[in-house]
Amino acid sequence: MRKVRGILKTLRPHQWVKNLFVAAPIVFGKKLSDPRAVTLALLAVAAFCALSSAMYALNDVLDIDKDRAHPIKKNRPIAAGILSPRFAAVMAAVLAAAALAGAVLIDSRFGAVAAGYFLLNVFYSLHIKEIPFLDVMTIAAGFLLRVLGGSFAVDVPPSPWLLACTGLLAAFLGFGKRAHELGVAMAGARGNGNGNGNGNGDGSGHAVGATRRVLQRYRMSDLRAALWLLGVSTTVAYIFYTLSPHTIRFFGTDRMLWTAPFCAFGIARFLILVTRRARGDSPTEAMLKDWPFMANLALWGGAVLAIIYFG
Repeated sequence: MRKVRGILKTLRPHQWVKNLFVAAPIVFGKKLSDPRAVTLALLAVAAFCALSSAMYALNDVLDIDKDRAHPIKKNRPIAAGILSPRFAAVMAAVLAAAALAGAVLIDSRFGAVAAGYFLLNVFYSLHIKEIPFLDVMTIAAGFLLRVLGGSFAVDVPPSPWLLACTGLLAAFLGFGKRAHELGVAMAGARGNGNGNGNGNGDGSGHAVGATRRVLQRYRMSDLRAALWLLGVSTTVAYIFYTLSPHTIRFFGTDRMLWTAPFCAFGIARFLILVTRRARGDSPTEAMLKDWPFMANLALWGGAVLAIIYFG
């Protein structure tokens, strides 16, 4: 049972919520009433869940030494010795192969996007994750590929507005994750008497970069500026999306604008979670545990569905 729990923990099922982006095209493409499209969308989400879990396992193998130096990540099954690196590598390979084979069966275009997503993440794990800003842009590209793949899976033309909002939101979430990680690392460094900040909360050095090397190349002030810029840009892009002639014509209503306050609140709440709380939880875990954020997300989802399908 200990090994089974270790496998589940390594696969990170709580992170699968990110793959709901794959299902966005079926919702905004007004195909939720099409059983075949729903089935294909669910299979596409499952394929990306398997691919992302394969990458989590591979990352844990590659980062085993860094994870052992992290106050939280040292308890991950591979770092803690519950799963061997060889077992985890084989598990990752099997998951990736099964997901890619299934993706091709869903649609050849979806298979190509899934393969691109996998290769992008392999390059990220091997090198790109050490390059500041490019690392987050790569994560954002992964979300764009999720939406693009979902469009191909259910045969819905990819919406430029949907892709633009996804890219901005994904970059916002990515920089939020870096801000959270840097805040936790800086708090740990100060607690151990190893911080060497400059007085503006921009500490760096070995203590900060021990758990993720790229953090040494980030400054908290830069991350906060990027978060505010992307947060505002995401909200504005979403408002423009709701007001665009294509959106109004496609949905037959201009009431999508009513959902903009939910978008703005979600952006603001995420900013609070990642910049004002130096806790060990990842931003994803923090969001899932934060009832105002989850309540707002549920209300936004309900409002979108009501306007698109019952408005």
